[in-house]
Amino acid sequence: MTKIYSDEYWMQQAIERAIKAWEQGEIPVGAVLVADNEIIAEGWNQSIIAHDPSAHAEVIALRKGGEQLQNYRLLNTTLYVTLEPCAMCAGAMIHSRIQRLVYGASDMKTGAAGSLIDILRHPGMNHQIEITGGVLAKECSTMLSVFFKQRREQHKALKAARRQQEENQ
Repeated sequence: MTKIYSDEYWMQQAIERAIKAWEQGEIPVGAVLVADNEIIAEGWNQSIIAHDPSAHAEVIALRKGGEQLQNYRLLNTTLYVTLEPCAMCAGAMIHSRIQRLVYGASDMKTGAAGSLIDILRHPGMNHQIEITGGVLAKECSTMLSVFFKQRREQHKALKAARRQQEENQ
C-alpha cells in the first residue's frame, strides 16, 4: 500500500532544497514539484550563481518538471515552495497549468499568491490554481530571517574592515 504524504512532509522536502540554496550563498528558497505522491522535480534559488534573474526555485522546478514529463503542461501536479511566489513565478505556474500551490512563508513585499497581489486566482486568468499558504510557515520564515540577519552582519563586518584598511594606509 502506498503511503500518502502530508503537505508538511513535502514542505520539509522543499526546506531541504532551500538549505542547498543557502549553502551556495543564495537566498534560501526551495521547491519540489509533486505528482502521484512522488517528487518529479526540484529547485532552489540559483539567481546569483547562475547570473540569471529567472533562476528562482519555482521556475527551476517547473522547467525540470516539464523535462521529466516531456510536456510544458504540468497537469495534476502540486508545487511546494518555502516562500510565497513572486509575480514572475506565479505567471510561470499559470502557464504550466499546475493544479495546486503550497507555500510556507508569506511575502508581503512581492508575494503574488495573495499577500501583495493574487495573480494565481485573478478572475481574468485562463487558469486558476488552488493555493494553500502557511505550511511550516514558522520554519520557512525563520530560515529566511536568519539568512538575511547573517547577510547584514557580513556586510557590516566587510564595511568595517574596509574602513580599517583605509585608515591604515
